[in-house]
Amino acid sequence: MRPFVFTAGTAVVTGAASGIGEALAHGLARRGSHLVLLDRDADRLDAVAAAIRAAHPDRQVDTHVVDLADPAATDRVAEEIRARHPRLRLLANNAGVALGGRFDQVTLDEFDWVLDINFRAVVRLTHALLPALKAEPGSHLVNVSSLFGLIAPAGQAAYSASKFAVRGFTEALRHELLDDSVGVTSVHPGGIATAIARNARVGSGVAREEYETGLRQFERLLSIPPATAAEVILRGVRRRRGRVLIGWSAKLPDLLARVAPASYGRILAVGLNRAAGDPARRATRPAATPELSTGERA
Repeated sequence: MRPFVFTAGTAVVTGAASGIGEALAHGLARRGSHLVLLDRDADRLDAVAAAIRAAHPDRQVDTHVVDLADPAATDRVAEEIRARHPRLRLLANNAGVALGGRFDQVTLDEFDWVLDINFRAVVRLTHALLPALKAEPGSHLVNVSSLFGLIAPAGQAAYSASKFAVRGFTEALRHELLDDSVGVTSVHPGGIATAIARNARVGSGVAREEYETGLRQFERLLSIPPATAAEVILRGVRRRRGRVLIGWSAKLPDLLARVAPASYGRILAVGLNRAAGDPARRATRPAATPELSTGERA
């Protein structure tokens, strides 16, 4: 497959008001793409769009305010996009949310909320917009999974379920769309310095003190700027990479899971505690920890 061409194509980015999504929008605009940006935060989304228009007045920038937890609203926005843009060069499903707490500490409604945004919205948007991607020669699909789509630590049952689902969905599409010349990339960020951890929901059964302990640990590991992550993703898209891992905080745990697929959990917990500055802590029942990475809520 030939290298991806950004110039003059139209790219859809979800979760575009902050974090990796905002950085992707700016990176795509610099490369010559027109943009369709989605997020639930109207004010921040408007600010991102205004900044891009000021820096690149020749770029077309459309915005859609939508809560991807709402299937009907997601479907309406997808139809609006498809009607306005029957040919799309790129779809980047980046939006994501986190939920702190072990499976027995969260409700099924909280669990489903994560799946609705992190996985089902990805499926709905991809299904609706795939004809527009197939109509554009040399198009590409990017689905942002996570480090926790490669490993599944304690306290992340909902998040890991959603991100493993994104990974499996994306891998199947990569094989299915090969004959259609649609490139497909699964992205697995490590410790990206976004606000997703601070903005994560706390499971109903999680003590706030327990969650704050986990949050303080993990925030020390969030060191990769979103702009750096976006550049890694866009380089991977250009090269038609099937999978992109961002940072050693993703690559080392991925290797560990390959070497010790049934026993990496305890090793990982000890390593994370030491990296976070708490070498004495040994988490057999770890604090409810937020996610290490990915984009922002749309």
